Amino acid sequence: MTLFSATLVCGLALVTLGVLFLSGSPAIVSALKALPRSRLATIVFFGAATVWFLAKVWTLSEADFGEYRKILFVAFGVVAIASFFCVPDFLAVRGLAALMLLAAMPLLDAAYMQYNLPQRLFMVTAVFVGIIGAIYLGAVPFRLRDFLGWVFNRPVRSRVFGGTLAVYGLLLAVIAFTY
Repeated sequence: MTLFSATLVCGLALVTLGVLFLSGSPAIVSALKALPRSRLATIVFFGAATVWFLAKVWTLSEADFGEYRKILFVAFGVVAIASFFCVPDFLAVRGLAALMLLAAMPLLDAAYMQYNLPQRLFMVTAVFVGIIGAIYLGAVPFRLRDFLGWVFNRPVRSRVFGGTLAVYGLLLAVIAFTY
């Protein structure tokens, strides 16, 4: 992934998320509020994170326990499948957190050693904020439910939050064309 595409993808993702919070549509608000415990969101987000993670495990090199990759693949696959049945609460949030952590590597790799382009730090900052949020929400996923309840409690909060995300996303999209 190039720095241009990494910054553009990150910017467009933030714009999309910002627009969801800005819309104020009752259907979107109720879908976002239901997301932490949604069975469909669990299947989509945790399932995608599982597939991506297992693909990374399958392609491990010899230096990274590659000689045990089949054992690791089966073990992690069993744990992931068991998670759907044994710990289904807030699994969608954990799936989102895992997707953020998995997506962070290619985004940060694109900016690695690009010291001559200081504007890359806008994208890197957004990714690190996402990493911090993913680690936090992976540990205490119910906090996303609490945050969504708080942000939608007053319409101005969701507009400010969504507007901030959308503006920063637009800034990243513009910055992508400066490389």
